Amino acid sequence: MRFEPFRDRLSRDIRNDLARSLARSLAAFDSTPVRTTAAVYLNRNIAGEYKEYVRDRLGRYETAVHRIVGGFGGDVLRQALVLWDLQLFFEVHEILEQAWRRASGDDKPILQALIRAAGVYVKLEYGYAEAARKMAGRALPVLEEHTAYIARYFPPEKLLEPLRNPSLPPPRLLEG
Repeated sequence: MRFEPFRDRLSRDIRNDLARSLARSLAAFDSTPVRTTAAVYLNRNIAGEYKEYVRDRLGRYETAVHRIVGGFGGDVLRQALVLWDLQLFFEVHEILEQAWRRASGDDKPILQALIRAAGVYVKLEYGYAEAARKMAGRALPVLEEHTAYIARYFPPEKLLEPLRNPSLPPPRLLEG
């Protein structure tokens, strides 16, 4: 048995419920929603692989909430970058998607490209290399066009180079 949200409904439900609870925690600057959602699954009679995923996410979510409350406030892109550096790529996608829906102008395609960039690593995590490569190919032109915007947050090449070669490990964007 393997935790696999692209093929297993319970995996997908757990991933989605946890990600939604993280969004609520970030909005409230309080990790109670993630702890509550995690407890629901940890108290169920489910396979160890599911519980392992929940425990792993809970630990990284607690770290994310702590870091975001400590310094990034309402800047959604900075919040997403904290999640990125914790390799919470699905959650990056979820957080940025909400911002993308409200965005306009240049922000909209940039956020969409960053959502796709996170999607590259979601796909790679579950062995979908060809889909990841295609997604990277759609994200790259927009990110390359908007390096000045990206440079306000991190050196663009930190992300662009791995997207050009998705076999490289995911980059840390805020960390050294």
